[in-house]
Amino acid sequence: MSEKTQVGGLWFGPLDYEQCSHVEKWDTFGVIEIDDPADPRLDDFRDLSTADRRPDRPGGRGLVIAEGVVVVERLLASPYPVRAFLGVRRRIEALGDLPAPAYVASADVMAEVVGFHLNRGVLAAADRAPQPAAGELARTARRLAVLEGVGDHENLGSLFRNAAALGIDGVLLGPGCSDPLYRRSVRVSMGHVLRVPFAHLPDLAGGMDMLRHNGFTVAALTPRPSATSLADAGLRHRRVAVLLGSEGPGLTEEAIAAADVAVRIPMASGVDSLNVATAAAIAFYAIA
Repeated sequence: MSEKTQVGGLWFGPLDYEQCSHVEKWDTFGVIEIDDPADPRLDDFRDLSTADRRPDRPGGRGLVIAEGVVVVERLLASPYPVRAFLGVRRRIEALGDLPAPAYVASADVMAEVVGFHLNRGVLAAADRAPQPAAGELARTARRLAVLEGVGDHENLGSLFRNAAALGIDGVLLGPGCSDPLYRRSVRVSMGHVLRVPFAHLPDLAGGMDMLRHNGFTVAALTPRPSATSLADAGLRHRRVAVLLGSEGPGLTEEAIAAADVAVRIPMASGVDSLNVATAAAIAFYAIA
């Protein structure tokens, strides 16, 4: 057998293909029992808690790791090509027919492979899918989130979940943002990061000009008292890009100056700011 074998438009290595117990209609693979944590077929899931070796590092193998039945189901419904599954038997069986090899192992074997005890009982690994360019996303969207310096993976995941729930068409990632396909971001987003398109925007000032050229009003969200109240900004039913900064320092002065309008969420006395994902959700609802 050659090094790679194609089945149903997907490519598999010889170990994976030869171990499949059956193929139905060329798109369903059998369950493969594994009891050795060192089995090389599990390398896509290995050392998830080790920063310099984890397979989802964008500077490394850059895989997408989905965790838990709900998130794996959303991965299956996404354009990201699944490579393999790993889980305890009942979690694998809950997923039904699968388009890639499904490795079944005990909870103890899984913990030794991934580096921690996996409460959700199942993982899937996928390759990355192409993302649109920022300009392409701006041409087709009506509501966008533009992020500057959002480096916390949990905040990023929550923000994508809110974007999906509240009808944001895409997310533009400016300087200082983390990788939204990092495992923790995917998990916290409940897999919605896999359905909300995103693009990188390395030049934030130039990006603001591009958005205006496409008919967007850029609204910078800031707690400064001089900003216009979000409710009074007249943003509803317009093409709006909400500009959001990191929790703590918030948006830079340059980013606020590049926006068309600075808006704020009125808050009770003694509270100076909100978590960025929470503030984003309020803003997304306000511009619907």
